[in-house]
Amino acid sequence: MRIGELAAAVGVTTRTVRHYHQLGLLPEPERRPNGYRDYGLRHAVALARIRRLTELGLGLTEVRDVLADDAGRDLDEVLAELDDDLARQEAAIRARRLRLRALLDAGRMPAEGPVSPELAAIFGEMTRHPEPAIAAKDREMIALLETVAAPKERERLVSALRATADVPGALERTQAAYALLDELADADPADPRVEEAAHAIADCLPDEALADLGLDGLDPDGPEMNGGGFLSAFLDEFPPAQSAAVLRTIQLLAQRARPEHGRPERGR
Repeated sequence: MRIGELAAAVGVTTRTVRHYHQLGLLPEPERRPNGYRDYGLRHAVALARIRRLTELGLGLTEVRDVLADDAGRDLDEVLAELDDDLARQEAAIRARRLRLRALLDAGRMPAEGPVSPELAAIFGEMTRHPEPAIAAKDREMIALLETVAAPKERERLVSALRATADVPGALERTQAAYALLDELADADPADPRVEEAAHAIADCLPDEALADLGLDGLDPDGPEMNGGGFLSAFLDEFPPAQSAAVLRTIQLLAQRARPEHGRPERGR
């Protein structure tokens, strides 16, 4: 048989046959006087076995192990490993499908999506149109934090947001605080409205949310509050007065979260 005839008989392409030759999976046949390869039945048998193994999901390196006499691994061992791997993939796919179904069942996807179903529900409750421009930026940041946080921190973040959303009048207070921030877009950082906006934002978060946000371990006067790293990149997203208000908000919340300080007085 010529290479095209062998490939057609086994149901592969001639390119695949040549690739298997290059990898040493399929032995090279003798050549005819005209230079063409001359394949026999044993080549077809070997090629068919390679095809069956690859269709099971074995990689070509694993196929080589199975075919090699000195590989030290028999077919049962390789297939058992493959079965375990497929079981892990199946479980991962099932978990992804459950998450997708939860997102689809939650209704309208937020513009920042996809996010977790829990966060999507909170965004849906806390979104009202028309809304202050800063609200969308806040949701983007929350979505970012949910994405990069470790599982436990992600749970704490969602728990804090849920506690905030469940407070009566939360939506109205949040929208009012966002509106105050919007007014600072072109203001000077020394504008007295910076302090007003900071207190308004801080007042949106109930005390039970502070520990979940990790603010109880943050020193409001510590070096981490002087910029650098993620905080600096976060604040750089805002105009100067808004950045000052957000930083002041974090200081107020961190101070409030520390048991020895209690709730700070306005104007401190």
